[in-house]
Amino acid sequence: MDHEEVLRLFDRQVRRGLAADHPGTRVEDTGTVVRQSGGATDWNGVVFSAVDETTADAVIAEQVRHYGALGVEFEWKTYTHDRPADLGERLVRAGFVPEEPESLMIAEVAALSTVVELAEGLRLVDVTDEAGIELAARVHEQAFGTDSSRLKQQMLDRLAHRPDSFVMTLAMAGERPVSAARIELRDDADFAGLWGGGTVAEFRGRGIYRALVAHRTRIAAARGIRYLQVDAMPTSRPILERLGFEQLSVTTPYIRKP
Repeated sequence: MDHEEVLRLFDRQVRRGLAADHPGTRVEDTGTVVRQSGGATDWNGVVFSAVDETTADAVIAEQVRHYGALGVEFEWKTYTHDRPADLGERLVRAGFVPEEPESLMIAEVAALSTVVELAEGLRLVDVTDEAGIELAARVHEQAFGTDSSRLKQQMLDRLAHRPDSFVMTLAMAGERPVSAARIELRDDADFAGLWGGGTVAEFRGRGIYRALVAHRTRIAAARGIRYLQVDAMPTSRPILERLGFEQLSVTTPYIRKP
């Protein structure tokens, strides 16, 4: 894989070509940033910026005013290949708080396994209704220890308006959901994103995460997707590397509350 070429394609298609989550949100390319704006339960933020040392601070201030007028928390999603090199420091000075960095991992779908291997008593189920989204949100809370109410509402909005843009999958132990993950898809991009993958504590170490990656790779292959992308936490990165993913950048979310 040519890292520089794939990264340029990722920036152009995924970041600059951002698609709105649902009709209640809007995506704007202002010339200096690409951002999504919506309500309090939506994901609000900047995914791409074209700024330099002379323009960055003014553009940051402009986004603070924009989202401040909406009264919503928003995220500025930075990557290590973004410019200027001190963009993160400038965001902190403007009142943003950085979250944990994640590795941008990308792999070619054709190079990945689609063989799903699960221990006895476990199975994968794709969910397509509100009840399934509710179960996925519940697993997310158990696995990550964080409130999933916003995620749940975002998935319900997409289920209502863009049901073909994602597939949510549950790992089941009997009738109990023990892990949840989704793949986000677009017909106009070579990339699909893998998100979630959290497993409740007592079922970790049983290969569920690997199985969910293989399952979603199979979905991507069926849709003609060329690349899979993951924003990987430190716990996931070694698994993904063994599966064939490569790190192309590091992404850090910077959060600003209203």
